[in-house]
Amino acid sequence: MTVSGSRGRLLTTRREMLGLAGGAGSSLLLPRHARAQAQPAWRRPLAESDAIVAFGHTGPITDGGWSMVHDRGVQAVRRTFPKLRTIYVESVPYSADATRLFRQFVAEGAQMVMATSEYGDFIKDVSDRAPDVAFMECDGTNVTGNLGWYYVAHWYASYIIGIAAALMTKTNKIGFLGAFPIPSVYASANATLLGAQSVNPAITLQSITINAWFDPQAATQAATALADNGCDFLCGIMDEPAYLRVAVQRGLKAAMWNTGMLDYGPQAYVSSVCLDFNEYYISQVRNLLAGTWQPEGHFLTLGHGVDRDAWGPTVPPEVAARADDMRTRMLAGHNPFVGPLHDNHGRLRVPAGTALSDLEIYHSDWAVAGVSGLE
Repeated sequence: MTVSGSRGRLLTTRREMLGLAGGAGSSLLLPRHARAQAQPAWRRPLAESDAIVAFGHTGPITDGGWSMVHDRGVQAVRRTFPKLRTIYVESVPYSADATRLFRQFVAEGAQMVMATSEYGDFIKDVSDRAPDVAFMECDGTNVTGNLGWYYVAHWYASYIIGIAAALMTKTNKIGFLGAFPIPSVYASANATLLGAQSVNPAITLQSITINAWFDPQAATQAATALADNGCDFLCGIMDEPAYLRVAVQRGLKAAMWNTGMLDYGPQAYVSSVCLDFNEYYISQVRNLLAGTWQPEGHFLTLGHGVDRDAWGPTVPPEVAARADDMRTRMLAGHNPFVGPLHDNHGRLRVPAGTALSDLEIYHSDWAVAGVSGLE
């Protein structure tokens, strides 16, 4: 665990932290019937010098992607509120160890706990037993008395990049790398292909999931397989740039995720779905200090926390202009996710004239027609 702020810096190993959590969690997190019926602490103003905000990251903050972007948000909080303390743990596992880590955050005195990935019941069980602590879960689904969720509406940026892909592919085959067949991956793959098919309906998308967000070796192997199968445009949701390197080696084009990755392969780089949690994290901490924080679900939208990166140097100006025309329309309120939409088994999922809401896209569990390898 790492603690920083005006009171110094302390490093504790995750093994030590888990040991502490196992002993402290059960006594500090009292059952509901043993708690006084009082106003939650997060509804009262809090002095900055007394505040502790904890972050649990799914990967290392040096991953060059997802966790690094969230860590930038942590750094922004520290700059904005120099008197508070922040705690973070990297590579929080998706297991009971996560529950113990979140309990330890509470034991350390954190008034706000931010899980920067979805931890489901692992964090909900802790939040249910710690009503005086504000909890937020990125890519979560639960809203309770003291737990909310937040996520990025990345499907709009993916749709824009899909238009560019359609104008640059020569084989009409897009290759997509995902970690798991989960809603965020469905939403990204679907949006990319729908954007491409708005230009050329013949384009298809082949997906490979590698069961990890951060596994450069597996991502390299998957990208190689997609290239061998004729995909000349690679995209996906990975936390590192392995498949961009494959695109460079094979003379392909690639669009990335999380942050700009131009430096890893400028000759192959098209753009990236770029995330920025800085202002959102600052606003949540500001609300905590003011006593106005509320548990809710919240999307960071196009131009406000998520967007496409600057176009790569090999993207023709006419391609960029056509894709950006859609971006301009989206910023004005246009929703391109309108039926009729069929899934990849031929079933009608969205009737003609019906638009998918952000919440419906967020809960996607099906692939659109033209997507293979994602079931």
